[in-house]
Amino acid sequence: MPAALSPGQVVLRPEALVLDTNAVLDWLVFRDHAAQAVGTAIGCAELRWLMTPRMLAELRSVLARPLASRWEHARELALTIEVSTLATLCSEPPVAQRLPCRDAADQMFIDLAYAHRPSLLLTRDRELLRLRARAAGDSVRIQTAAAWLAARPPTRTTAAGQPGDRPGGCA
Repeated sequence: MPAALSPGQVVLRPEALVLDTNAVLDWLVFRDHAAQAVGTAIGCAELRWLMTPRMLAELRSVLARPLASRWEHARELALTIEVSTLATLCSEPPVAQRLPCRDAADQMFIDLAYAHRPSLLLTRDRELLRLRARAAGDSVRIQTAAAWLAARPPTRTTAAGQPGDRPGGCA
């Protein structure tokens, strides 16, 4: 049985996060620094990664395709990660597309982010980023992983007193 909360104690639920396929590739294959920080935040339960079965199928399909030789080993390693254990699988949101995206292939990402507001959608996709201002008014933040990382408050200081991430662990 969970411990009772003390008076005034607040339990914060991890922020709902939607990653488009390229953001996941940046994290698991291309080892982008900002995307790696997102992965750490997911692993530490600071962010709650949401995905639908269709998103999972798309990711698996993309990972099944060969990449340039310099990325091939990382792609093969990514194939061994069961991403469904890192993410919360959600049912497909209703088709009521609250904010239409010009690229129909990206609509599933914005729809899921809208279904779980307030939420964060991380992407590099221009069509999704174009929706930033309109989505912000509806409690959906759309940004790149780099912008998310830049806006993130420092989580600790290093021995030298410099801001640092949580290398290898959670606070």
